[in-house]
Amino acid sequence: MILNASIPNASHFMIPTVLVIEKFWTDEERQHFQHAMHRAAWKSLREMRHLCETFPDCGNWLKADMTQAEARVFLDRLALLCIRRYVESFPNIARRHMNFNYYSYGAGDCLLTHDDTAQAGDSMVLTAGASPLRRLAVVTYLHDEWHPDWGGELIIYRSTPGQQTRSDLAITHCIAPKPGSLVLFTVPRFHRVCRVDPVSGDHKRLSIAGWFMTEHEVHL
Repeated sequence: MILNASIPNASHFMIPTVLVIEKFWTDEERQHFQHAMHRAAWKSLREMRHLCETFPDCGNWLKADMTQAEARVFLDRLALLCIRRYVESFPNIARRHMNFNYYSYGAGDCLLTHDDTAQAGDSMVLTAGASPLRRLAVVTYLHDEWHPDWGGELIIYRSTPGQQTRSDLAITHCIAPKPGSLVLFTVPRFHRVCRVDPVSGDHKRLSIAGWFMTEHEVHL
């Protein structure tokens, strides 16, 4: 489902499996996060061994932590009733977690097909109990411009009945990284990021991405 700028009848709106909201961020809001990204401490894919092993041949995209202040601004803007209702729909929730980061993809960068189930090396590791389960993925785009020839699309798949391998996945969405747009999709769900084409030059695909998660008590 694709919406333009707002969610109709928000008090009754339920999140579909994939939701795209175009023009979610104003130019001023995007610039606010761009300034924060300039101050961030970036790590390249090759500096993150566990991710580099999980996603080989994916270029050398960059990742950075958000400060608590920037995360608060982001989450305040993302305080949509439909998100809260979806996350709270799971039974026996003990705790709730969120994890969001800045990302920068340049020419040659991509992300291989995966379903967002927990991966080795997650930044959030609990000392006791079960690990949080990723429930809702969020991706939002903060660059100033993006042309169709530059690539970087988010591809989302549907598992087909009787599927045995990833080669059986069926594409349901091809989402261009339009400036200011917001994408939500339920997890687990196979997806990938197409390689950014060299014709993009020095332009960067700037985003915030992460998950709303729930933790549940383990009964032995």
